[in-house]
Amino acid sequence: MIDVQQQLNSVRRRVGRKTFEAREARVVSVSQTYDTDAADLWDACTSIERIPRWFLPITGDLQVGGRFQLEGNAAGEVLSCDPPRTFTTTWESMGATSWVEVTITEAGENRATFTLDHIMHSGDDDEFWLQFGPGAVGVGWDSGLLGLAGYLSGGDRITPEEGAAWAAGDEGRAFMTAASELWYQADLAAGEDPAQARAAADRTAAAYTAT
Repeated sequence: MIDVQQQLNSVRRRVGRKTFEAREARVVSVSQTYDTDAADLWDACTSIERIPRWFLPITGDLQVGGRFQLEGNAAGEVLSCDPPRTFTTTWESMGATSWVEVTITEAGENRATFTLDHIMHSGDDDEFWLQFGPGAVGVGWDSGLLGLAGYLSGGDRITPEEGAAWAAGDEGRAFMTAASELWYQADLAAGEDPAQARAAADRTAAAYTAT
């Protein structure tokens, strides 16, 4: 069984801004280094057979120009792919489109780093951002990295039903609450108003732990 607190501490979180497709965009970034090589990490993140073992069931075509659907979650289009280094997709959820960029880098012998940037144009969904801040997507990606860490360490495959049951239990709720707090800290580090960051993080934690 993976150590949840150690997992939370192993993830690097960042909130920033950049120009994306000629518009200002917010970027929520997560990064973690794993005890596997870059080729294996790349395959775990791009193989339609392996993705469900740690994330969610997925259908579709994972070639450039192809579309995919994550069961009960987002759909998207594969925009670019440079194996085994980086790929970009759209992320289409709740009527909004954002973008996901994943980069895999070597981090020493038999170690590799996974970095994911979730990019959202400023102005497209500002009300949602003001309500929940970076944790709205960040806590979800924390959950994904938890699944990836467990899978790469040799853990048993977790079904969506088992994952949902864990998330609704005491350990899962504690994980979501702690992750929300860490995104509060990342929001502060990015220069957000403390009161706004605090309120958004509290709403995020409440949303993820609601029963």
